[in-house]
Amino acid sequence: MKASDLTKRQQAVLKFIRTFVQSEGRSPTLAEIAKGVGSSAVSTIHKHVQHLMDKGFLVRSHGKGNNLVVAGAPEEEAAPQRAARSEVRSDAMPTARILPFCGDVAAGSPILPESRALPIEVPNSIHRQRDELFVLRVRGDSMVDDAILDGDLVVLQRKGEYRNGDRVVALIDREEVTLKEFRRDSKGVWLIPHNQELQPHCYAPQRIDIQGVLVGVMRSC
Repeated sequence: MKASDLTKRQQAVLKFIRTFVQSEGRSPTLAEIAKGVGSSAVSTIHKHVQHLMDKGFLVRSHGKGNNLVVAGAPEEEAAPQRAARSEVRSDAMPTARILPFCGDVAAGSPILPESRALPIEVPNSIHRQRDELFVLRVRGDSMVDDAILDGDLVVLQRKGEYRNGDRVVALIDREEVTLKEFRRDSKGVWLIPHNQELQPHCYAPQRIDIQGVLVGVMRSC
């Protein structure tokens, strides 16, 4: 695909990112891109960025800075350079995906509706191209024995059925959100912490609404 096949807005976003990286030596934030192309909607810009990644014009480098890399070549480049860059672009697969960040897993606070969520980039190695994904931040230490720590970001998938042993985010009595191991038996639904200092609790099924199953964990170093 050529840059000329992109929409005018996608072309503007790609041009701004290329110019910004060349002048600043780093990737622009979504807010900087929005301002640079005259848009007030960061959520719309993150969709354009994702489309550019899906089409191979942008890739994500997970080295220092976690920067966007422009895989496409400027139109003014010589034909041999453009051909070489095009070959790299066609082989490059998007290495990250933008998912909705819906807030914290914390008592007394239901999950933020996706319509109010913020975009966050997640490496393919974590989400593995699954659908219906969202991201939450963990608050507390109830899953430390699973190496899930306070402040970690967890990637979750919405789905209709959950199996015993799944790590899930559950909404209790439509008030409290918690990350626990899920188990169901004749007594009800068990939410089991993975912290030796905490005890599992059993609930009537109608008190529990499973929000998503754990797909992966991200940690800021």
